Amino acid sequence: MGRMAGGGDSPGGEVIRDHRRQWRDCLYVYPVISRRAKGLSVGVNLNPQKECTFACRYCQIDRRIRRGLSTVDLPTLRRELALALEEAASGRLWAEERFARTPPDLRRIHDVALSGDGEPTCLEIFDRAVAVAAEAKAAAGLDEVKIVVITNASCLASPQVARALPILDAHRGEIWAKLDAGTEAYFQRLNRPDPKIPLEEVIGNITAVARGRPVVIQTLLCRLDGQNPPPEEIDAYCRQLQRIRDAGGQIKLVQVHTIARSPADPSASAIPDEELDALADTIRAAVAPVPVEAYYGQDVPPQGQR
Repeated sequence: MGRMAGGGDSPGGEVIRDHRRQWRDCLYVYPVISRRAKGLSVGVNLNPQKECTFACRYCQIDRRIRRGLSTVDLPTLRRELALALEEAASGRLWAEERFARTPPDLRRIHDVALSGDGEPTCLEIFDRAVAVAAEAKAAAGLDEVKIVVITNASCLASPQVARALPILDAHRGEIWAKLDAGTEAYFQRLNRPDPKIPLEEVIGNITAVARGRPVVIQTLLCRLDGQNPPPEEIDAYCRQLQRIRDAGGQIKLVQVHTIARSPADPSASAIPDEELDALADTIRAAVAPVPVEAYYGQDVPPQGQR
C-alpha cells in the first residue's frame, strides 16, 4: 500500500537519516541515501545563501546561518558532479564510513537532485545548472539516472524553468512539486510564502507543467501547535489534486510524508505513523488510481538537513 519506513531501527536507518549538505570539500554536491528515491541521490545545493520563496514552519534549515557563498560556479559544479558520480559508479563511495552501512538494495544511483537549502528554480542560472547535470551523467555513461527537481512550485512559470524543461524531458528529468495545503488560509499558515504567493498560483504552475509531463507531488503533513491538519483541509487538498488532473495535469505519484528532521520552528511536529497512514488512505481513495506512498517521521533527531 505504499508504506515506506522512515529509517528508524531498520537496516541502514542511520545512513538514511544522514542528509548532511557537506561531502568531502565540495561546495555544492552532497550524495545522500534517500528513502524517497530508494537509493543514492546526488544532491545539488543551488542555494548556498539559503534563498527561498517559502518559509515553511516545518523547514529544518536555519536561515540565520549563511555559508558565505553568493553564487554558483558552474565549472566547479561540473567537477563535483563528475567526482560524485564516478565514486558512486565505481563502488568506492560505499567504502566511506558515512556510506558503509548502506543496505545492498540501496546501493544504486537513482538521481541527480537539484534541491538544497532553498528553492532551486528561483535562480536565473537554473537551466544552466540542469544542463550541467545532464552533461555530467551523460559523460559518466549514466543515461538511466534521473534528474530530479525538488521544488515548491512557486517559480515553475519562470523563464529559466521554461528553458530547462526541454533539457529535463530529454534526460529522464522529473519535477517533484510541493503541495502541502488545500486552502489559502492553511497554505499561508504552513508554507508562509514570501512574497505572498497565492495557493492558486502554485496550483496553476503545477498544472501547466504537468500537462506536458507527469509530475510527482510531495506533500508534507505535520502537526501545527499540536494539531493535525483538520479533515476539511485534507478534503480541500484532495480536491486540488483532482483539479490538477481535471485540467489535464498528469500526476505520476503522490508522496505523503511528515517531519523526519528537527524543524527550526518548534511549533511544527511529526504526525504519528498510524495517523499518517489514515491520512494517506484518505488521499489514496480520492486520487485513485494514482499511487500514494507514505513516509514516516523519526523518534531520534537525525543529522543534517534535506
